[in-house]
Amino acid sequence: MKAIKKNLTEEEYLYLDFSHQTKGCIFPLHTSVTLFLLSYCDCKIFKICLVVTKEVSTDSLLLRDDLIQDVEIQIISRQELPPIVQNCCLPAVVERSDNFCRAGLAVVLRHIIQKSYEADPLKKELLELLGFKKTCLKACAEVSQWTRLCELTIPLAIENFLRESSDQPPTIPVEILQLEKKLSEPVRVHNDDKLRRQKLKQQKADGAGPPLTKGKAKSKVHTQETSEELDSASKSMELKVAFSKLTVQEEPATTNREPSHIRKAKASDLPPLEHVFAEGLYFTLADIVLLPCIHHFLVIICKKFSEKLAEFPLLASWYQRIQEVPRVKTAASKCGIQFLHLPELLTTSTEQHPNLSEVPGVEEQNDPLFIGGPRPTMAKLMEKGIEVIFSPHPCPTWTLDWNVLPAAVSPKEGKMSGDRALRKQQQLNNLVYVVTNQAKPGDRIVDFCSGGEHMILCRFADQTAAQLPPQRRLIGKQCMCLVDLDRARAAEECGYSVQVISMEPESCSPKNNMIVGIPI
Repeated sequence: MKAIKKNLTEEEYLYLDFSHQTKGCIFPLHTSVTLFLLSYCDCKIFKICLVVTKEVSTDSLLLRDDLIQDVEIQIISRQELPPIVQNCCLPAVVERSDNFCRAGLAVVLRHIIQKSYEADPLKKELLELLGFKKTCLKACAEVSQWTRLCELTIPLAIENFLRESSDQPPTIPVEILQLEKKLSEPVRVHNDDKLRRQKLKQQKADGAGPPLTKGKAKSKVHTQETSEELDSASKSMELKVAFSKLTVQEEPATTNREPSHIRKAKASDLPPLEHVFAEGLYFTLADIVLLPCIHHFLVIICKKFSEKLAEFPLLASWYQRIQEVPRVKTAASKCGIQFLHLPELLTTSTEQHPNLSEVPGVEEQNDPLFIGGPRPTMAKLMEKGIEVIFSPHPCPTWTLDWNVLPAAVSPKEGKMSGDRALRKQQQLNNLVYVVTNQAKPGDRIVDFCSGGEHMILCRFADQTAAQLPPQRRLIGKQCMCLVDLDRARAAEECGYSVQVISMEPESCSPKNNMIVGIPI
């Protein structure tokens, strides 16, 4: 079995765009990012093909020797791509059978991480790149503004910046300022309360913590000395937590109970957690994506317009800090990235940096206040007579006889809890009934698993998890239905009679809609 897995891994082809290279930078930046991840993971299980649109000169030999050491590559034309990749945006990964393709930067990078770990399960730190619950950059750019910023807008903005840079002071891309603003926002993590209490305890021990106040009133004015003390205490606490995940052996967690005044402190009185890396406290795939892009941006800034560094001190600090991550410098060196040593900059808050207040921000995926939420869009749709309408389920009690089926097809054979396996069975009951009721011999059955056509609605259509508040789940369900209604209308325009049906029982999945289309 191990030999089979190894062969399957070795037969995957990775296709990357290649337009040109300049001074250690491969264009497009998506290719630079992908090669950097391969180097960081020390991954040699893919057969890499650089795809060019014109004849490549002997400079390609320099590319192999100087910019991507230890990696064997093949240079091909666009016409030589397998048919399944012809209309895809690169990068893309294709299995040797040429019948399955993964395309798009975030999808390909996540696949590289997973395959690298499967090839060497001892490299558990690679899975940490995918973040908590392994969701880093998992949401598509059409739904997640954060994925869109990392995957699309920052690489494109920096490519344009590098292409247009001249001797005149440049306009800093708004995407860079968006990232700077993101780094100034408080960090939210799954154990947020615990870490903030630890930070408060440390500040008290250092004599730098603010006194606990009654009520929510807080002073926004600090002396310069106090601010520096707080900043020093914050850095030591956040850095300790962040780098504990990057070491071979983490420090054992202390079991000592927190002092009474720390335990009883109100949540509103706890100090916020500050960014160490792009997504918060931990080094993730987002940092891998941003590093080559930001590096080449800073090269131009430091060379020609160093005074501009003052506009993004937090980003400059992130750039310095990321160099301390194990293996980052080695990986960067293999990819031709020679790190800069930036001057010390005074970090400033949003209040002190008025330009940041005007920059459109990147909204969080789980904004509890629904700022910029779906309600205005839903109201406009209802005014036009567009509402959520479900067709009745054709056979709500129908189930497969799982006892007569091979054990291997049952979700119970997977690595999941009993409750989840039952829900998966219920979902399959619904899908199999609809397919067997409509399909004929020779029909092709496709599971699109599509996301993305209305960004706000799609974003909140994901807010249906059982642990969310009921009102929030209801709005999420309505958004999901509106998205599916739009898909149904698109199918009707292509000559299908379409129904949108909820699976039975509804508890089988928070995302329990089925779109059933029959050719007219």
